[in-house]
Amino acid sequence: MRWAIILLGAMVWVLVPGAVRAHDKAGHFVTSADETRDCAHLLASGNPDYPPYLWRAKDGRRLDGAAADFLKRVGELAGVEIEVIHTGNWGRVQQNMRDGSIDMIAGAFLTTPRLEYMDYFYPPFQRTRTVIWTESHLDLRYSQWSDLVGLEGLTVINNSFGQTFDTYADENLTIREVPSLDQGLKMLSHNRAEYLIYEEFPGKAYAARENITNLRSYPVAVSEESLYLTMSHNSECNTASLRGRISKAVFKLVSDGAMDDMLEAGIKRWGENTN
Repeated sequence: MRWAIILLGAMVWVLVPGAVRAHDKAGHFVTSADETRDCAHLLASGNPDYPPYLWRAKDGRRLDGAAADFLKRVGELAGVEIEVIHTGNWGRVQQNMRDGSIDMIAGAFLTTPRLEYMDYFYPPFQRTRTVIWTESHLDLRYSQWSDLVGLEGLTVINNSFGQTFDTYADENLTIREVPSLDQGLKMLSHNRAEYLIYEEFPGKAYAARENITNLRSYPVAVSEESLYLTMSHNSECNTASLRGRISKAVFKLVSDGAMDDMLEAGIKRWGENTN
């Protein structure tokens, strides 16, 4: 029996002579023969409720969208392969970053708590607008944050809309968290809250897909924030050398305006994905 086990091990080694994949809580890290991380292959994830930047691909395992395209192109320029996978909702993705079971996030706002567990790459690759959503018949006459005091609000769990607004909301507003944007929009449309806070384009994209027509957004933004690529402090591949190569790649792509074409392509694919 002992010799049979040894022979079986030898056969497996012959059949898989190169890199092998090690299972972890989020996905599959590529490892070398000595089972150390192969940092030419990185795992990334992001918010799966975030079209046209990110959404769950049809295979159920990957994330598709403009931010995924951008991160993959960054990897090509930096000399690494970056796989953008689905690991769960936005809260789960952030926990994956805390424990190092993924290497990167394809799009996050800058907040003080997040600086404790991930590095940000500059410059940001996109600017976004966060707005207030209500039922169509309701007019909050929203023009400033204080207009929300005393109202029942919704947002997606573990979401951020910038450090300044997050601090104000914690101290002054009543906002319940829901697992997904899809659920938040449906709750709002059924009068189970007075407003929802979320970004403008993803909100419109999801409302259109779910045929929710009784909602409106307000022209005055709650905040306008920048989206960054980030890397986990606990990633075994988080080295000064790799961060430098990724930073150079991000700078080049942002300078070239590459995100414009990727965003247009993402909008088109999202439409095709939902029809």
